[in-house]
Amino acid sequence: MLGKTAGALFWMARYLERSENNARLIDAGFRIALTRWQTAPSEWKSILGTAGVDQAFMAAHDDYSSARVVDFLLRDPANPSSIVSLLKRARDNARTARTALTREVWEAVNTSWMTLTGLLRRQVREDDLPDVLAAIRQQNAQVRGVLAGTMLRDDGYNFARLGTFLERADNTARILDVKYYLLLPSVAHIGSSIDNVQWETILRSVSAHRAYRWLYGAEISALKIAEFLILYRQMPRSLAFCCDKMQDNLDWLQRGYGEETEAGRMARTICRDKLSAPIQSIFDGGLHEYLRGFLTANAMLAQQIERDYRFVE
Repeated sequence: MLGKTAGALFWMARYLERSENNARLIDAGFRIALTRWQTAPSEWKSILGTAGVDQAFMAAHDDYSSARVVDFLLRDPANPSSIVSLLKRARDNARTARTALTREVWEAVNTSWMTLTGLLRRQVREDDLPDVLAAIRQQNAQVRGVLAGTMLRDDGYNFARLGTFLERADNTARILDVKYYLLLPSVAHIGSSIDNVQWETILRSVSAHRAYRWLYGAEISALKIAEFLILYRQMPRSLAFCCDKMQDNLDWLQRGYGEETEAGRMARTICRDKLSAPIQSIFDGGLHEYLRGFLTANAMLAQQIERDYRFVE
């Protein structure tokens, strides 16, 4: 496969995943704003920080009001990480890789773009926001569904999946890193609870609230939340799950192209060195330091994939 096509599939998947992640972050912030208006500005600030656009927002605005933050994250053309901007980039990359996609996948991406840009043509009213965010999640789920249901399990499919799981791992690590100050105070008192609204925000941001309840019941602790989102391999947005999938996709590509790559070696190293230690040792070594190390390793892996498969020629 041409490097340009491989790169387009990789980034199409990354931008789609990022748009859904940002929609979930907005939903979490909106819940906080409705129930805890006193702390809403700080929560919106942390959400902008998670999305990596806090400085860009403050360059244009002087306060963290809900309406301004939501509009900035949804549709502001000055924000390259707004959902409208991300969807445009995803569609442009899908067009570039059109011959490597099934008709169903292309139509799903194109329909998603037309549907959501229509919904976001005007500033979204507060009453309409839950439905708009649900539509973003639903459209992304449809793209993933047709990708899984119609694509050959060839190199194109694996490049798209790599983009998805690299982006997903980055998002989960960022959420935990932004929220680590909530988790750390409980380390000395394992088993004590942290603020219900705040920890539910963490779990809802990665679609993990109900799954956590199934596994741990009503028990809430810093250690268990971190363990679930970092090391639990059956949780599809945990760092361990994403890393396993990236390693699987890279292994397939190495077999298909008949050569071992540096990216493949890096993925194995991340899985071995970052995701094999028990959660207590991660906390003992510093959760923030651990997460920053993972984010750096994940970003370096993405860059190495681009080099190994010549995305830019």
